[in-house]
Amino acid sequence: MKKIIIIGAAGRDFHNFNTYYRGNPAYEVVAFTAAQIPDIDGRKYPASLAGKNYPNGIPIHAQEELPELIKKLDADECVFAYSDVSYETVMGVGAIVNAAGADFKLMGYKKTMLKSTKPVIAIGAVRTGCGKSQTSRRVVEILMARGKKVIAVRHPMPYGDLEAQRVQRFATIDDLEKHNCTLEEMEEYEPHIARGNIIYAGVDYEAILRAAENDPDGCDVILWDGGNNDFPFYSPDLMITVVDPHRPGHELSYYPGEVTLRISDVAVINKIDSADFENIQTVRANIEKVNPRADVIEAASTLTVENPSAIRGKRVLVVEDGPTLTHGDMKIGAGIVAARRFGAAEIVDPRKYAVGKLAETFAIYPGIGNLLPAMGYGKEQMADLAATIDATPCDCVIIGTPIDLNRVIKISKPNTRVDYALQEIGQPDLDDILREFLNKIK
Repeated sequence: MKKIIIIGAAGRDFHNFNTYYRGNPAYEVVAFTAAQIPDIDGRKYPASLAGKNYPNGIPIHAQEELPELIKKLDADECVFAYSDVSYETVMGVGAIVNAAGADFKLMGYKKTMLKSTKPVIAIGAVRTGCGKSQTSRRVVEILMARGKKVIAVRHPMPYGDLEAQRVQRFATIDDLEKHNCTLEEMEEYEPHIARGNIIYAGVDYEAILRAAENDPDGCDVILWDGGNNDFPFYSPDLMITVVDPHRPGHELSYYPGEVTLRISDVAVINKIDSADFENIQTVRANIEKVNPRADVIEAASTLTVENPSAIRGKRVLVVEDGPTLTHGDMKIGAGIVAARRFGAAEIVDPRKYAVGKLAETFAIYPGIGNLLPAMGYGKEQMADLAATIDATPCDCVIIGTPIDLNRVIKISKPNTRVDYALQEIGQPDLDDILREFLNKIK
């Protein structure tokens, strides 16, 4: 048997194992490694999920240990299985693997996509922070308005007890607490719940798919709500990919974002209301270059601010979605746009006031700048986020995260929330695309 190490970040790595390596007599997976997400190494992929060939489970190590693991475990092959990384980073890991004597592998969708008994619409993006979630919400709204029961399935974020997270169903806000969700999970699940549709997530995505197809509330369409610019776990009947003109060229230089773009039926160029014309044209040309068959939709990311007067003339602290700022490399988000648009006197730099895990985040990602990432992968990080906000001198906190932070942490300072939605410009729009799609599947 070939000995395999799967290099991951608690998502694609587990899915590749479940769909291809679990029960495969040609391979023995001797370890997983973990990157990107803090504090997810040191666990085990449990025997109950790993199958009969792994009675002791599979250890999960930090990726920094990879060269030593390859030699210690006599690994033959390492499978790269996480996303939103530059080609330079991917091949840098490949060089480490080859230098340690093992083969380096990237798996495509043929061996890892599952087929549903229901129509599947998949939403992806070429980078974290493109506006995929607001696109997903827009698609759900259109389908629900047409009387369709939509069950969303979210790309995995299993950062806790893997056995307990095998299959998770979220129908109410109380379910978020029931499943001990992190802030990052809440940001993705809560908007779906608020719109009245069920969302599933977890670890075992075949079991999740079958549960979603047979949901007790009914299911007409499965919506794959992708994450971290990964391509879907489920074979899509309609693939929509969001691209970002604030990061022109990234659609052809990040893995696996280019894959997601190349397999898309529809490309949404988002944020045209705040991007430079030249950058929009660059993105459009790159779509034409690699996927000329795709329909192209232009869209704005429209902002709504609860209390604009709280911003005007004030010293503001801007809190943005954590992953968008960290491995998404974004320097501008909804909070910054709102601060500029509504006349903030100053954007306060929180870096010297950051405590605990937040200070570590700024050290790991020095390019974040004077934004505060809403990191909340665990209770300690959420406490550090609250303490950092409290310690930063400002007149107002602008909350640019997908959920209201006031619900999950105590913010003692005046604050206002920024909401954002997708607004298509011109034709075709998503309503046109979905009308044609629904006619085809009748």
